[in-house]
Amino acid sequence: MSTARRLLIFGGIGLALLGMIYGLWYAVFAEHQELDGIGKSLATGFSAAGARDPRAAEDALQQYRELKYTYDRHVDVHGHWIGLAMLLMVLGIAFDRVELTERMKMLLSAGLLLGSLLFPLGVLLQTFSHGVAPQAVAVVGSALVIVSLAGMTMGFARAPRSG
Repeated sequence: MSTARRLLIFGGIGLALLGMIYGLWYAVFAEHQELDGIGKSLATGFSAAGARDPRAAEDALQQYRELKYTYDRHVDVHGHWIGLAMLLMVLGIAFDRVELTERMKMLLSAGLLLGSLLFPLGVLLQTFSHGVAPQAVAVVGSALVIVSLAGMTMGFARAPRSG
């Protein structure tokens, strides 16, 4: 088994474990509190709207938007790490059929693994800061995934067909 193939398979297993551990931590320690806050902010917003208090309604709905933004990011991180991990493992199984140099296979495998780690990490960092740095981490990670997958696709397309 080539080094690039091992990197994809074992990197995928590690990424899947990271995603599952993160998802378990989030479900046990944070999700219920966020969902409770989302429900309370909606109830407060609708009550304030019914009482014709637009300022209180707007404040409650702003709180809802912030909590929902954070909730969605946490769920996305968990799902993307596991989904990308599955992609890495599936590609790793068939990676010896890619018609590229070993060096190029290794670069693409490392790029895909790094991008698969960085993209969801950047999304997670956006829950702490809405600044440019977390967005840049997510963009760089997603770009690494896209470029690596494009290179792998070219390698698969060049592979001789078994008949």
